Amino acid sequence: MRSLAPAILLLLLFFEARCQEPFRLRTDKLLNTHQVYERGFLVDIPLDSALKQQRYYQFAYISNPKPVLSWETPREAGGVTACQILVATDDRLLQSNRADLWDSQKISSRKNQVVYQGKPLRPGTIIYWKVRTWNQKGVASAYSATAAFYLSEPDPAEPFAHQPLLAEMQQPRQIIKTTANSYFFDFGKDALAQISLHLTSPVTDSIWIEVGEALEKPGVINKNAGRNIRYHQQRIRVKAGKHSYVINWLPNEKRNSRNPVQMPAYIGEVYPFRYLSLHNFQGSINPQSVQRKIVFYPFDETASSFSSADTVLNQIWDLCKYSMKATSFTGYYVDGDRERVPYEADALINQLSHYAVDAEYSIGRRSMNYLIYHPTWPTEWSLQNVLIAWNDYQYTGDDLLLRKYYTELQHKILMPLAGPDGLISTRTNKQTDDFLKTIHITATFDNRRGLHDNVDWPQTGDYIGTEKEYKGETDGFVYNTYNAVINAYYYRNLVLMSQIAAILGKTADAQLYATKAAAVSGAFLKTFQDTRTGLIKDGDSTSHTSLHANMFALAFGLVPPKDKAKVVQFIKTRKMACSVYGAQFLMDALYEAGEPDYALQLLTSTAQRSWYNMIRVGSTITLEAWDKVYKPNLDWNHAWGAAPGNIIVRKLMGVEPLEPGFTTFSIKPQPGSLAWTSLKTPTIKGPVQVSFNRTATVFTMKAEVPGGTRAMIYIPADTTKKQLTINGQASRIKPGNGYYIIPNAGPGHYTFELK
Repeated sequence: MRSLAPAILLLLLFFEARCQEPFRLRTDKLLNTHQVYERGFLVDIPLDSALKQQRYYQFAYISNPKPVLSWETPREAGGVTACQILVATDDRLLQSNRADLWDSQKISSRKNQVVYQGKPLRPGTIIYWKVRTWNQKGVASAYSATAAFYLSEPDPAEPFAHQPLLAEMQQPRQIIKTTANSYFFDFGKDALAQISLHLTSPVTDSIWIEVGEALEKPGVINKNAGRNIRYHQQRIRVKAGKHSYVINWLPNEKRNSRNPVQMPAYIGEVYPFRYLSLHNFQGSINPQSVQRKIVFYPFDETASSFSSADTVLNQIWDLCKYSMKATSFTGYYVDGDRERVPYEADALINQLSHYAVDAEYSIGRRSMNYLIYHPTWPTEWSLQNVLIAWNDYQYTGDDLLLRKYYTELQHKILMPLAGPDGLISTRTNKQTDDFLKTIHITATFDNRRGLHDNVDWPQTGDYIGTEKEYKGETDGFVYNTYNAVINAYYYRNLVLMSQIAAILGKTADAQLYATKAAAVSGAFLKTFQDTRTGLIKDGDSTSHTSLHANMFALAFGLVPPKDKAKVVQFIKTRKMACSVYGAQFLMDALYEAGEPDYALQLLTSTAQRSWYNMIRVGSTITLEAWDKVYKPNLDWNHAWGAAPGNIIVRKLMGVEPLEPGFTTFSIKPQPGSLAWTSLKTPTIKGPVQVSFNRTATVFTMKAEVPGGTRAMIYIPADTTKKQLTINGQASRIKPGNGYYIIPNAGPGHYTFELK
């Protein structure tokens, strides 16, 4: 037996290496760059064959001559200390571990991404690559499977890699025969889609269809659900016999006059609907007779999941997760079907919630590129560009956006609008034509010139109801020359720009922005804080105090510690006196202030101004507003209403990056009164899983940390339970500030128990 030991040891070492090979390779953040599609559907055709017939097929667009190559590491591999990348013009070279474009040799790094540094890549060719890594024991993994991508000619209008739009054919979940020749179909969820009919008719005749998003009553589509809650009727001429028909949606001339994002020709026009009715059809119907083709950007349904003891919260998670898929139908973050135009505020919330439910980063990059050069009019939304770029860097670990748009971001923070004390204002005649050109505002927007303070939207409206005190969604905000909300955003921009400048090695800029941030912080409190109450006033010449002035100041770190309790108490008196957009920052502020119970109360509310109300009124995609009584022209497919998608992950479950690209990250649950939860959320390094279960005698928390990462894990302390065990072993860690802290947890599975 002793003579077999060396052979067994070698076998175990070989098995260990084989189990550690990298997987899910990405080129410029894109997965599956070798795949080929035809009109949205995956086809089994090699990439090189598809290139010979490019007018028929679609595949990943990559034009970066120095793409970022990244991958995931299995949890079993533990910590990663180095990598080696081979890049070749022929996959047969890689099969023998040779490379004619680049052999990176062994690169010492904990990161899971490397910028290509080999021979110049030639547009119009297919590039092949693979990677292996070394663990902390110095053991090399096997090489990954080979990834392939086509390098396109650069397109100035499309600087970022992206995938083509995909499609999925669906049959109705319910069919009801409503009259002798009429049928009702329910597809289960709203979607941006097309319709194909496969009918056998005994006669040549005219029939008609109705599609819509809302019901008047069971089996009857609502023709007048709202100004932008969609309904459409269209006649079709059917021929005797068995034939197929594709519905061509009519152009929306009103929308097209506003220069929307257009659907690509290989997909065609789409229309949002859940329900379909078929009238005056004399043949028979089966589940294959009516099919819906939904359109979306690539979306991994298995990338995330969430469940908890609260069934309302579970429904809200499902609503928000599906909203990310359904509203991705243009390949950009657009405001919804009504305009199909990117807006900064929509993009910011959409970005965070998309990252929370799927590890997809290219839509955010395309949207930011669009918004840099096609800005909208709200002052705050210019200031959201820095937040979007910062989120991209934190979640991907790639500084491409920061480098590419650094100068543009310097303009977007609106520093020329600053007054003598450093605060900015749009009302002091500083919006000159030259200034507006620097932020790419060269024409009017909605008949407005330049920037205008928004605070929240809509700003006006007649309906108040029992849940709010003022008209509109601004909680009665009083607009002054200097605006507290604008300057809270400005302060946050300066803080982030200081960090961005430091990352890019611009030391003088970093110091400049840090100095200005400190000055703005002081001027903010001097100008906007009511010294008697500690609360934040709306403006420089009013005593009015709104939810918005306080929640943005709290969310962006402007409230002194001694005044936080007063500000939080005031915020709690205002309830949900903000829009679905403002709710993102309200929830951020509450969790940052350690108010998980009240935050959970708002998340799971069933009042009219709640996410559950979106479900109750019949939508399966988040709404543009809490209800149409507050915004009569709202639509039913607006992802800026999906803040819980990221709040549940980032704040309730506490999974956020601490270092760019999730090299290190936090798991810091704030469960409030929840008895149990279970979460899976994707990252650029792989999925993070967290769950907890609370009983009268034991609090159990489990966490899975992906390969190549480190986690700072916070276990909520309980004064009635004194002993912490980690994977069954007693721990000597003592609680502090409400948590037991595990500061440097490597890849693996952890079970924590408090007894």
